[in-house]
Amino acid sequence: MEVELYCDGACLGNPGPGGWAYLLRVRTDAGPKEKEAAGAEKATTNNRMELMGAIMGLRALTRPCTVDLYCDSQYVVKGIQSWIKGWKAKGWRKADGKPVLNEELWRELDAQVARHKVTAHWVRGHAGHPENERVDRLASDAAKGVA
Repeated sequence: MEVELYCDGACLGNPGPGGWAYLLRVRTDAGPKEKEAAGAEKATTNNRMELMGAIMGLRALTRPCTVDLYCDSQYVVKGIQSWIKGWKAKGWRKADGKPVLNEELWRELDAQVARHKVTAHWVRGHAGHPENERVDRLASDAAKGVA
């Protein structure tokens, strides 16, 4: 099954109240089917919420899929495309030898990516991309709801 996953995170202050969101779109013979969700944490960071949007979107898939993941976070996209491999080889350490920030979330994202065939794509945020604007609004609303 081929799936499009759009995900985002938002934070009111950094750290502060934050929200994450995703939109899954599956193309079927009867037309596209969509599922969206959002959640929030009272005290978090923007990077954590960006990661949670991707993690929760991938978790929502009940079986292995081919996933095109779209995100406006270079942190998430570059992490999936290249950083995770190096961090794992170095025992979850960065090039400077320091521990990877948000390691537990990166480990979870790595586990979710391993379940699927994921291709990560960066999209410019706040540039009129309809699905990115949609998940941005959902994540922001979730963050406001716990503020």
